[in-house]
Amino acid sequence: MINLGFEACIARLGSGVMRWSLVLFFVGFGLYKFTPDEAAGVAPLMAHSPVLFWVGPLLGQRGGSNLIGVIEIALGAMIALRHIRPLLSAYASLAASAVLLVTLSFLFTTPGLDPASSDAGFLVKDLTLFGAAMWTSAEAFAAARRRTAASATLDRLLSQ
Repeated sequence: MINLGFEACIARLGSGVMRWSLVLFFVGFGLYKFTPDEAAGVAPLMAHSPVLFWVGPLLGQRGGSNLIGVIEIALGAMIALRHIRPLLSAYASLAASAVLLVTLSFLFTTPGLDPASSDAGFLVKDLTLFGAAMWTSAEAFAAARRRTAASATLDRLLSQ
C-alpha cells in the first residue's frame, strides 16, 4: 500500500495527463484537418458515415474537413477551460465523447477497411480517448457542482 498523500498526487497527475492529452489530441488533429492530405484521408470515412455523409456534398472535401477541424479545436479549447469554466469543460468533454463514437463507427461503416490495417488501429485508439472524455466530463460536472454549492454557501453567509 502507498500513503494517502502519494495516492492523491497520482490521482491529480493522472487527471491532468488525461485531460491535457484530450486537449492536445483534439487541437492537434483539428489543426491537421486543415491540410489537403488529411482532407483527402477523412473524405471516404465521412462519405460512408451515417452521421457525416452530408458534409462532403454540402461543403466539399476541404470544407468538410475544415468544419471537423473547427469543431475539434473548439472542443479541445473548451476542455482546457476546466479550472475556469468547469461546466463548459464538462459539456465539451461530453461532446468529445460523441465525436469519438462517430469516429469509432467508421470501423463498421467504411467499406473495405481492413480490421488489421494501421487505419483501423488508428481508429481503435479512440476507444481509450472515449473513456478519457467520459471521465473528464464526469469530473468537470462534479467540479461545477462543488463550485455552485460553494458559491451558494458564500451568498448565504454574506446575506446574513
